[in-house]
Amino acid sequence: MSFRGDDSSGEEGRSDLRKPFLHTGSWYRMGMGSRQSSLMDKLGSSASVIRDSSISVVLCTIIVALGPIQFGFTGGYSSPTQEDVIRDLNLSLSEFSFFGSLSNVGAMVGAIASGQIAEYIGRKGSLMIASIPNIIGWLAISFAKDSSFLYMGRLLEGFGVGVISYTVPVYIAEIAPQNMRGGLVAVNQLSVTIGILLAYILGMLVNWRVLAVMGILPCTLLIPGLFFIPESPRWLAKMGMMEDFEASLQVLRGFDADITVEVNEIKRAVASSSNRRTAIRFHELKQRKYKLPLIIGIGLLVLQQASGINGILFYASSIFKAAGISSSNIVTCGLGAIQVLVTVINTWLLDKAGRRIFLIISTSGMTATLILVSASFFLEGIVPEDSHWHSVLSVLALVGLVAFVISFSLGLGAIPWIIMSEILPVNIKGLAGSVATLANWLTSWIVTMTATLLLDWSTGGTFALYAALTVFALVFVIILVPETKGRTLEEIQWSFR
Repeated sequence: MSFRGDDSSGEEGRSDLRKPFLHTGSWYRMGMGSRQSSLMDKLGSSASVIRDSSISVVLCTIIVALGPIQFGFTGGYSSPTQEDVIRDLNLSLSEFSFFGSLSNVGAMVGAIASGQIAEYIGRKGSLMIASIPNIIGWLAISFAKDSSFLYMGRLLEGFGVGVISYTVPVYIAEIAPQNMRGGLVAVNQLSVTIGILLAYILGMLVNWRVLAVMGILPCTLLIPGLFFIPESPRWLAKMGMMEDFEASLQVLRGFDADITVEVNEIKRAVASSSNRRTAIRFHELKQRKYKLPLIIGIGLLVLQQASGINGILFYASSIFKAAGISSSNIVTCGLGAIQVLVTVINTWLLDKAGRRIFLIISTSGMTATLILVSASFFLEGIVPEDSHWHSVLSVLALVGLVAFVISFSLGLGAIPWIIMSEILPVNIKGLAGSVATLANWLTSWIVTMTATLLLDWSTGGTFALYAALTVFALVFVIILVPETKGRTLEEIQWSFR
């Protein structure tokens, strides 16, 4: 498969260029060479509103954010359904733990494929492909009569989520203007928390089979939505589709915006990168200009999961029961709601305060709160259950867990995905992004698979282990992670050369 690089050869010269797998049609390209009022008649009132307004980039973000809602729903599904699934299908605790971890196994496979899928068929085509196994997976779970269908459905879900977890932040980062990029990419994590909260709340109201059927809704809505948004302009530029690239960027910035400077900057970045016909290989990632961005991207995504967040959220109800809290499902829902609220605040402030300061605050707060939770559980094992101090320690454990989730949501939840999508150069983004996403899901799988075993061994010891890892995350951020606020993607990537 080849790509023609000569943009001056006209339509005939571009005839054999790879086209996006999922084309939006031509409504946003109609008459790009003219700004006459007759164009508005062609587009119609709804299209002209989108096209004339800079809000189009926000609408694109909202549509692709349905993918991370699916991601979060998958993550939150285990917590409210654990007892019912175990009872209905006669599973052991270890079998259910295996079920919970299979989404991470599927996501690892999806992560390996995600970068290459997104490179070859575009960001939108990648999301379309990810949606289909998600829908099939949820249906398999809802109709499961034994563990085999349950496991198969979870694997399919995981594959789709693995592709989504890479593609969505990359797409948003590539379409967003530099002054809005942090907040818009943070919508990715906000949508994950909304998905988790929905799973918690709906899990209290319906049985696990109906909840699985509800899981198909985000991707069912995402599929038609993809037909109404433009492809990533940076991907189009890399593929040599310059007319489509400029049309996409124009509709994202507003019809009356002057995009000349941004167009030239993206063209220079694409021209200076490796030829698009040449595949980047693993040994080339060792080059200095690639090594540091890759270390930062992988390091942040690994440390995000090593904090234990997924193990805590997957089995939140069980942890709260261990803390002596009877209404564990209600408290879990409250925890999910707090996570959404704090992520909203973080999304609003990211482009004002910057990424680095939020990461430092986040990892510092996580370390302190995990130490508090660990100490509370250790002391609970010493004092009598009917004593006043046992109740006090239960409240302290609850407060510590809530503060931990707040701290995580302030920085380490959203920002690693933002940094990864910002610092990787366009010519290695497919391969390097796959490696970083795979590392994230591999760590998540290890944490999820070991969480119940560690909690059975020692609840206090488990949280102490997670606290030690967040200390390392804090040091990593202070030493290595740069500030990327207010800089174009091309400026960030040039700084590592």
